[in-house]
Amino acid sequence: MDVILMQNVDGLGEMGATVTVARGYARNYLVPQGLAVAATDGARNVVAGHMKQEAKKDLARKGAAEVLAGSIGSLECTITVQADEEEKLFGSVTARDIAEAIETDKVELDHRMIALEEPIKQLGEYTVPVKLHAEVAVDAKVRVVKAE
Repeated sequence: MDVILMQNVDGLGEMGATVTVARGYARNYLVPQGLAVAATDGARNVVAGHMKQEAKKDLARKGAAEVLAGSIGSLECTITVQADEEEKLFGSVTARDIAEAIETDKVELDHRMIALEEPIKQLGEYTVPVKLHAEVAVDAKVRVVKAE
């Protein structure tokens, strides 16, 4: 079944692309979630208008992300954790922990914006990538220190 994507779908395509998928996948997932519509001539016109609106919204989101990037670029946060004498943590520092530490400095971040490949398990200073928008990313410095 041919469908037109209304949003970017990982592993399938970008907004506005016409892709062929299984009928069940289209009928049970893509269409009900608003991710795609059946590929007809009328739908192509609707999608063209939708893409123009989304381009304007995306430009506004990118501008807001660039403003936020200016404040995050110089941000350094410190996370205090329990650790042993060998500087190994009794747990780990995750993207959610980093987002909470940054939010205390009056910058709101969703933990999904923090591109931490794996949790931090040792004391030290780390540079953590923060993806604010598809085209805007910054690095935040995170210090993990031992609790006294």
